[in-house]
Amino acid sequence: MCCSGFLKIMMFIFNGAIFLAGVAILAVGVWVKVDSGSLLGVLDNIEDAPAELGQLANVAYLLIGVGGVLLIMGFLGCCGAMKESRCMLMLFFIIILIIFIAEVAGCVVVLVFQPLAEEVLADLSEKIVASIKKNYGKDESMTSLWNGTMEQFKCCGYRNYTDFDGSPFQGNPSNPPTYPPTCCSTTGTCTGVMLPSKNVLGCFDILLNLIEDNAVIIGAVGLGIAALEIAAMVVSMVLYQQIGNK
Repeated sequence: MCCSGFLKIMMFIFNGAIFLAGVAILAVGVWVKVDSGSLLGVLDNIEDAPAELGQLANVAYLLIGVGGVLLIMGFLGCCGAMKESRCMLMLFFIIILIIFIAEVAGCVVVLVFQPLAEEVLADLSEKIVASIKKNYGKDESMTSLWNGTMEQFKCCGYRNYTDFDGSPFQGNPSNPPTYPPTCCSTTGTCTGVMLPSKNVLGCFDILLNLIEDNAVIIGAVGLGIAALEIAAMVVSMVLYQQIGNK
């Protein structure tokens, strides 16, 4: 009886942690989905983009799906332990096992994609710069998207400020030429003479850093969740056996 009570407490702890992890992942997924000013939004609008890039749009849906399932699993595991329902405990075990396998597959995909990220984004360089020179300052939606991206990530252009040379934004050539305010880290007019002292990175470099940093974070969170899931599966099966022996 004491052992059974301890296992129930452990189930509540593990599933509470899984529930909270589900809330966090779901929140991140919703944030990514509604963040229309992100750099991924810019890349998604590039013509003839590689197929790999289109898969990034599914990240938000994947996070929302995993977060929602983890929420349900946390609730299901707690109810199964409280009501001592073998059916609910077995269902909990099977679904957690499926999620665990899916997470392992997802980690493999992340590890494979990360080395390719720089190559894919570099290949897009010419197309993105050509799009900036052709449409920035003329196409309102594209200009707003780039402005939102540069303000959010504190970057200038895709490679650097020269991406805006010859764009509709500059209009008639002036001396010195003007650039978006973020290129000078200012809210006022940004001119060519101000740029050397600012050294603002291009969004390409910022995006690579973002992918690398987030890959480490996602990997660490994934390992933590996987450990919780393994512990929860073990405890659920022990509790399942104990209930069956009563």
